[in-house]
Amino acid sequence: MTNAARDELKGKVLSLKDLVGYQKGTIASRMIVSNPAGNITAFAFDEGEALSEHTAPFDAVLTVLEGRAEITIGGLPNHLETGETIIMPANIPHAVLATTRFKMALTMIRG
Repeated sequence: MTNAARDELKGKVLSLKDLVGYQKGTIASRMIVSNPAGNITAFAFDEGEALSEHTAPFDAVLTVLEGRAEITIGGLPNHLETGETIIMPANIPHAVLATTRFKMALTMIRG
């Protein structure tokens, strides 16, 4: 998404889950906010799709907007559903698995 397209979202009431659609067999994403302080991205996962284990240099806040997912942090699985949030600590390995089709908002704040 271009900066101009993101700017069009400012000052409007948004339903984050409606900003990104499901795509069969893949993960779709849409950057909502991106600046030097951090970013917010909406994701839509088809059932069974996953982000493999990785680390990030900053804390990341994941909120399930729709559906259910397994979020593994430091080897420990967490089962989240619509409306639940988890903080993935910086530099700790984490992974995301869609146990159903699911949408999430990911907020990363640098610093």
